[in-house]
Amino acid sequence: MRALSIVAISVSAFISAMFVETASFATIYRCVDARGVPLFTNIASRGTNCRAYIQGNRKSHRVPVSFSAPPRDKDASRFSRYDEPIRQAAALYQIPELLIRAIIKVESDYDPHAISSAGARGLMQLMPETAGYMAVRDIHDPRENIFGGARLLRILANSFQGNLDYTLAAYNAGEGSVVKYRGIPPYAETRDYVVRVNHYYRLYRSMQNETPISAEP
Repeated sequence: MRALSIVAISVSAFISAMFVETASFATIYRCVDARGVPLFTNIASRGTNCRAYIQGNRKSHRVPVSFSAPPRDKDASRFSRYDEPIRQAAALYQIPELLIRAIIKVESDYDPHAISSAGARGLMQLMPETAGYMAVRDIHDPRENIFGGARLLRILANSFQGNLDYTLAAYNAGEGSVVKYRGIPPYAETRDYVVRVNHYYRLYRSMQNETPISAEP
């Protein structure tokens, strides 16, 4: 069996690649250039107005999700309602569109009003603190929530050198947990989460051919 991996890349003018070598993490800066255009980088360049958005050696900002109630939005149209922002976020951050869809399916079942018992919110179940780090102004706005989640996935994919399972585990349990255990943490919820997202991702790919994901031998 081949292990799937998300290609680790630099996203133009947004996020530079970050690779995990130790338990320390690079600091991510939100900068504004001379034209007023915001960008995200791990290097605070001169001539720009920068401030740290994610500090090095940070604690995990992602809390495992547990729903206390089923999603309120059960309208079947919700599965196609967010097609455009999903496509845009996938293209911008070079995350497979069907992977984003699989994560939304598992996280919120496409209910933008979903709130976990831990306080994670929206389609991609962002914690409020994480949403702030990801420059999400309105965590309840579906488009912003999707972009924030995709932005976090890109950072994690780069951090774990494109390893899909580690990226998913970090999205659920936090980067620190994956680094600590040097792999998927021994949490039943996190392991189940990785299995479920992979299940839907493979299911969606079997229904619609999509190949912007690399395979390692």
